[in-house]
Amino acid sequence: QVQLVESGGGSVQPGGSLRLSCAASGHGISRLCMGWFRQAPGKERTGVAAIDIGGRRNYADSVQGRFTISITSVDNAKRTLNLDINNLDPEDTAMYYCAAKTSWPWGCRASLGASDFDNWGQGTQVTVSS
Repeated sequence: QVQLVESGGGSVQPGGSLRLSCAASGHGISRLCMGWFRQAPGKERTGVAAIDIGGRRNYADSVQGRFTISITSVDNAKRTLNLDINNLDPEDTAMYYCAAKTSWPWGCRASLGASDFDNWGQGTQVTVSS
């Protein structure tokens, strides 16, 4: 079982920047595909960025060029997934969730589909307003 804890959300003005982080711990974290999803009130949860175990990245068209997904620490006990968000827009206001899927035994990919992940964090709120 993998535990995911997000941090870094907050309230920012349009055009600002944020870094969201997700601390992953538990069994098999070196074999994880991971992603960031967001859900605004009354809307479906959608994928914004994902990364596979080989470092390949995938971004939603709506965030391409503004969002950057990365992993900044890797060891046997903990992995940190980050999402750097630049030039924030009010349309980016949402709860942001970290998700993970182990690559063992069937493999995984940098998917933007929520059904491709089976471990979820509790979310961190991002609010963009002037």
